[in-house]
Amino acid sequence: MSESAASAARRAQIIEATIETIAEVGYARTTFARIATRGGLSSTRLISYHFAGKTALMQAVITDVYASINEFLITRAGGDPATRPIRYPADRPVDDHPGSAAAELNAYITGIVAYVDDHRTRMRALQSIFAALHDDPDNPATQQADPQRTVMAHLQDLLRRGQDRGEFRDFDPLVIAALVQRSLEGLIRLLDSTPDTDLTRYADELVIAIDLATRRGTGRSSRARRPVHPSAPPPRASPQL
Repeated sequence: MSESAASAARRAQIIEATIETIAEVGYARTTFARIATRGGLSSTRLISYHFAGKTALMQAVITDVYASINEFLITRAGGDPATRPIRYPADRPVDDHPGSAAAELNAYITGIVAYVDDHRTRMRALQSIFAALHDDPDNPATQQADPQRTVMAHLQDLLRRGQDRGEFRDFDPLVIAALVQRSLEGLIRLLDSTPDTDLTRYADELVIAIDLATRRGTGRSSRARRPVHPSAPPPRASPQL
């Protein structure tokens, strides 16, 4: 193994040990000593050699998790053409003629739910980092984590494309993008408290909710009749003038 390959392998080992440590004890209690023990490293100096400090290591963890999400979506695209990565790798041609924005949005939602299900440790660590950085706005790592700018930009671009093509109604893309992303990010916390959550149903219900929120013919201008509960009293007659 070359020196560069050995260095990359060591960095990957440290990052993986960091993810597992944070997921188990939380960001605040994660130290180089705990990471070294988890990763089977002989000394914390091995971590310091590859990462300048905890901030640099956390940035590397965030980057690694998002890269793995991207790779997961690329793999899923083989079985679902509507699935597209958040960011195309440099060696992969960009799809300049994407299909339905609604289908792509649905595929993104179901894809991320599937990733969370398969990578709970990674998502638990990521959310612990984000929670800590939220309380420490002066931390340089906050700029990378706030608020997943690449992901939010990707979703807003997708929503605008759907509006331009007439698939979606008129709405603020930032609001809907935040609704989608926060529902996906919060899933790992739901699983911590309710581990038997039916994730297939969760994805399906979220897809339906976002579809109802974005489709043309819905929104403030629509006056949908509310369903009447069987036990509800009959409406009062309007007074005669």
